[in-house]
Amino acid sequence: MPNHDLRIQLDLKIPMRDGVQLYGALYRPAVGDKFPVLLIRSPYSTQHPRYVDWAVRFAQSGYAVVMQDSRGRYDSEGVWRPYIDETNDGYDTQQWLGAQPWCDGNIGTFGISYPGFTQILPAALRSLYVKGLVPIANQEDNYGHMRYNGVLQLQNAMNFIWLGDRTNQNAPRDLIDWEEVYRRLPLISALDSIGDRPFYREVIRHNTFDDFWKSYSMKYRYAEVDTPAYFITGWYDNLVHEGFKCFNGWTTQARSPETRSKTKLLVGPWTHTAIGSAEPFGDIDFGSNAMVDIPDAHIRWYDQRLKGIGTGIDDEPPIRIFVMGENVWRHEHEWPPARTQYTKFYLHSGGRANSLHGDGELTTQPPQNEPVDSFIYDPENPVPTVGGQSMFIDNTGPKDRRSVERRDDVLVYSTPPLTEDLEVTGQIELTLYAASSAPDTDFTATLVDVHPGGKAINICEGIVRARFRNSYEEPTLIEPETICAYKVILWETSNLFKAGHQIRVEVSSSNFPRFDRNQNTGSTPGLDAEIESAHQTIYHNTQYPSHITLPVIPPIHRSPRNGTR
Repeated sequence: MPNHDLRIQLDLKIPMRDGVQLYGALYRPAVGDKFPVLLIRSPYSTQHPRYVDWAVRFAQSGYAVVMQDSRGRYDSEGVWRPYIDETNDGYDTQQWLGAQPWCDGNIGTFGISYPGFTQILPAALRSLYVKGLVPIANQEDNYGHMRYNGVLQLQNAMNFIWLGDRTNQNAPRDLIDWEEVYRRLPLISALDSIGDRPFYREVIRHNTFDDFWKSYSMKYRYAEVDTPAYFITGWYDNLVHEGFKCFNGWTTQARSPETRSKTKLLVGPWTHTAIGSAEPFGDIDFGSNAMVDIPDAHIRWYDQRLKGIGTGIDDEPPIRIFVMGENVWRHEHEWPPARTQYTKFYLHSGGRANSLHGDGELTTQPPQNEPVDSFIYDPENPVPTVGGQSMFIDNTGPKDRRSVERRDDVLVYSTPPLTEDLEVTGQIELTLYAASSAPDTDFTATLVDVHPGGKAINICEGIVRARFRNSYEEPTLIEPETICAYKVILWETSNLFKAGHQIRVEVSSSNFPRFDRNQNTGSTPGLDAEIESAHQTIYHNTQYPSHITLPVIPPIHRSPRNGTR
């Protein structure tokens, strides 16, 4: 961009309530005096190439753009405490910006991942200047980001090796043998030889949903929010479930009907690091229709919110989703869609559902008196992560899982080839009746779309830790060999299982290294290196009818391009 088209100021010093000054870079049009302001607050540098490109585009569209380093990062003063100071620092920044002579009194926010979270945290303080948010790939709280159903999302937690005290320390990351690091026990000291990461150790210590997590969670603060938000995520984003939590909180609990009704959600077939992209990843190409110009989506939203220009976005249904398999976009009026037909598909076998070559079946008929399935879960030989909602692009998204399904510690249940298309859109839940020889263990589930020819593409996945089966705040161990009911939430998805395809469910006890390994001992997770194998038993009979509940969208209600009818 030629310099004469922009005015760039690289020395903003923004005061916080405790006297600390945070650094900001300002981009604004060369012509004009007052503009609506778009703000990003990030630990990843004001010179991040993506956000510099966005700043230029936003400035070209008539906005002033402020990119700010989080406290203790790059040129900002203070000590960086990941996430902890973002609420007050965000609000203080918004109040300062609103009073600047080049601000017209209207502020919006933007940013992906951590900068998505820095947007929603100050929202509960309700700066009068902030008129809209666009949180992308953000979380409700860090318990949901770092742990799911109490299980440590190991790759998410260890991602903090990327972040040093003031600058990103990325260079050494590619030189580290991560397969070896992920296997280190105890987890509490796994990164000690690489660098001092106190936040990581706190994540390991706090395995319950305690005050450490609650202190900066949005879970109990939605009623304090009164700013419309445009949430954006992807079906293979490792924060997609958190995004749906936030959208639900905003649209059901926000202070005013206007904020609730104007809040939007956009979900594409994307992974965490490629929001908006149509570039193929994994083993499925969703086509050029998958692409969304994310900066343009911001401009359309903020032209409406901050400039009062009628862009039409407020007239559209609040939800826009990409239906995988059919590879089309569709609007929805509510989530879950009111027309959903929740359909139970039951697990069946003759007692040998182990592996792709076993006798596992999946049907809508309840089971009779069938023998159990069993397998040995050995933490020394965990089921490897293959695709799914992982953070890293090199092993995420829709992947062929036949290499995993050949293992005897993976139970495989499949429908016959479908005689007609079947759309599944919503949250997926597996009800599993199981027993274990261990006082604590994990159970995993993966929903798979089996293509003609055998390619087995993962759609979504979930995990539950036995000690957290009833509560994230007060865990309880299980009595070995006692049958328990487990609810395994596989997050949200939208996929058309085409005629000739099969629906498949995998059940096992590990998904490593996306999640940490349950050591099966019953000791406090992360603090010791002792491991044991566990004998797992899965029941599917009249008394214990294990099943997956699929949110089926009736064919008559599907209108591929023009929304529902």
